[in-house]
Amino acid sequence: MVRKSDLFISVPTFFRCPISLDVMKSPVSLCTGVTYDRSSIQRWLDNGNNTCPATMQILHSKDFVPNHTLHRLIQIWSDSIRASSTAPTPSPPPMSSEKVRVLVAKVVNMKREVVDLELDVVVDCLKKIVAFGEVSEENRRFLVKIDGFVSAVLRLICNVEFVLVEVGVRVLDLIVFNKNKDWNDWSDGDRELMRRREFLDSIVLVLEKGGLNSRISSVRVLEIVSSIDSEAKIMIAENESVLSELIRLASETVHSAILTGLSGLIAVSSVHRRIKSKLVKAGAIHTLSKIISESTTTTTTTTTSSSSPSSSKTTTMIVEDAMKLLEMLSACKEGRTAICEDEICVGAIVQKMMKVSKVTTEHATVILWSVCYLFRDQKAQEVVCKRNGLTKLLLLMQSDCSPSVRQMCTDLIKIFRVNSKSCLSSYDTKTTHIMPF
Repeated sequence: MVRKSDLFISVPTFFRCPISLDVMKSPVSLCTGVTYDRSSIQRWLDNGNNTCPATMQILHSKDFVPNHTLHRLIQIWSDSIRASSTAPTPSPPPMSSEKVRVLVAKVVNMKREVVDLELDVVVDCLKKIVAFGEVSEENRRFLVKIDGFVSAVLRLICNVEFVLVEVGVRVLDLIVFNKNKDWNDWSDGDRELMRRREFLDSIVLVLEKGGLNSRISSVRVLEIVSSIDSEAKIMIAENESVLSELIRLASETVHSAILTGLSGLIAVSSVHRRIKSKLVKAGAIHTLSKIISESTTTTTTTTTSSSSPSSSKTTTMIVEDAMKLLEMLSACKEGRTAICEDEICVGAIVQKMMKVSKVTTEHATVILWSVCYLFRDQKAQEVVCKRNGLTKLLLLMQSDCSPSVRQMCTDLIKIFRVNSKSCLSSYDTKTTHIMPF
């Protein structure tokens, strides 16, 4: 028998090689009719033996024939064992509303200074509450309606125990981000609590040191808190750690993390011009350039056989948000300079200009207009020409674009036309019938 994951599996005798006693991977039969694993019998013969190991008969021929029937039987048996070992673990029975109320009561009644034993109990309760809330929208609404629960979670997040803060952020994200509680329903005490410095510091700590899901939750909570008033939004946006951690989150490989990071960056970028400058200095342009250039999406109306519609849609959303943030950063001088100095960034913008969505096309046009027309950067203009951007601008003018986009395309083409160093004078294209002006 074979032991696997503390379970003993019986192996049929004729599946074992008579030499190695292991399950045969490539069974072959000798002229004597006995079957061995290919590697074992080959090693036996290579050592100079001329007999059958099992019967000790002299071999008139050392040739062997694959035993396809036995090989198929072993394969079927192996697949059945693999399927049984990877079968999903049965889900625990759903918790009753009464049990959930008991868990919530333990959280609400927790003392301000918790001892280790009580800490473990409360953390366990919160994890069970998260699991309960993740089941359905109805469960989340049930949690929100329990008196004192949300206020208790807010107080927990101000706690000094990181493990408590992390799971508390997950709970708050679960019931708030899913729009189960309108801001008009929040008490003045809860609003004031979320404006406190220690509350924001706790959220930032999770953003810095938490697991990926907790970091995503912390950004969502920060976005909700920033919607309370302009003062809270400025306080969050001017936190250096928040800016760097948002960029780090947007640099992850998981789509949900990238989208959340970009969403947070867009939110803080709208606060003040100096925030845009800080993001540029923190390396946001390089991160956005990498996101756009490495994306493999095409227009959302078509999907390849290797990608699901949902995956293509998510990638489209990522590129759209990255382009939107680039457009916002191109509104400041530091942003335009960083974009122009990053040749990959300008090239990626041109490449994705007409391949993703109408939203992406509009953002890309504004960015190119900012750096090539307003900023008049020669290097960016050369990259646009090199990446066949002129053809795309000409085609875009003939498409169903907005009047503002059409005007920006006209401005860009005029710039390339009057620029003596531009390649437009020698521009060879089959779209010569298009006369933009």
